Amino acid sequence: MAQMESDSGPLDTADGGARPAPPRVVALGGGHGLAASLAALRILSKQITGIVTVADNGGSSGRLRDELGILPPGDLRMALAALCRDDSWGRTWADVLQQRFISEGPLNGHSVGNLLIAAVWNRLGDHVAGLDLVGELLGAQGRVLPMAAVPLHITADVDDGNGGTRVVHGQAQAAVATGVSRVALDPDDPPACPEAVGAIADADWVVIGPGSWFTSVIPNLLVPGIRGALAQTTARKLVVLNLSEQTGETQGLAPEDHLRVLAEHAPELRLDVVLADPRSVTDTAAVADAAARVGARLELKEVALPDGSNRHDVSSLAGAFRHFMNRG
Repeated sequence: MAQMESDSGPLDTADGGARPAPPRVVALGGGHGLAASLAALRILSKQITGIVTVADNGGSSGRLRDELGILPPGDLRMALAALCRDDSWGRTWADVLQQRFISEGPLNGHSVGNLLIAAVWNRLGDHVAGLDLVGELLGAQGRVLPMAAVPLHITADVDDGNGGTRVVHGQAQAAVATGVSRVALDPDDPPACPEAVGAIADADWVVIGPGSWFTSVIPNLLVPGIRGALAQTTARKLVVLNLSEQTGETQGLAPEDHLRVLAEHAPELRLDVVLADPRSVTDTAAVADAAARVGARLELKEVALPDGSNRHDVSSLAGAFRHFMNRG
């Protein structure tokens, strides 16, 4: 089988030849899940684009978005930190970005990275140019883009406990709600980031997930321009399932249910690979059937940290990505 070098070296093929470049990969999502995918992909290639949900209304991001009228920077910051290279410079800057102030004043809870991104946006007046500049400062091995050009809100249909539903407003509120069945964006027809649409069109692979399913993963698929680009791209598409249900928004959802709700929100989306850790799957046949319904094959690989936590192991995830991207 072909072997892939890390970073930007050539890919050796089975016949001893070489292909000129690692794959161009787009990863969609937000929060810790997207950060795990980007950190793994960074081992394989420098041609990475993270496309990030911009609907966060809580914490430091929510405060900055309300005060300054900007995109919420928190998930964008985490994606940039994940792309920092694994040397002294990269590790230092990743730590600085994530450093959070603890005080009794107005800085309490703000992270350095959120403030840095907000300052650069204020200076340049351009979200994409600002993220590119911060990425250049960090030496990021890839690019980070917002999914939309305007800040968004999430609304969620939630079980009201009496056989009906109620509507919850806000990403932070939906994330802790139990019994979420559907989410939508407000506004419902936001302009997609043009650079994000272009990255999907040019990609060889698109990775979706893992992450907070209703509030980080699915929202990317609800932006019409992003959804259309995913339907039209020739890139192969891979979904990484979460390692467990999430208290609140996905409580009670099995892995096959995650695929079902993904298909319900983006019925035109066709996939190629669904990756799951075998320890998270109790009914392999059900998950394989759900994967087949969206055109994909189920692949079971051990990608969880061995400490029993519900976190993906970056090295194992990178190995799984390498396997799929060599195999096609």
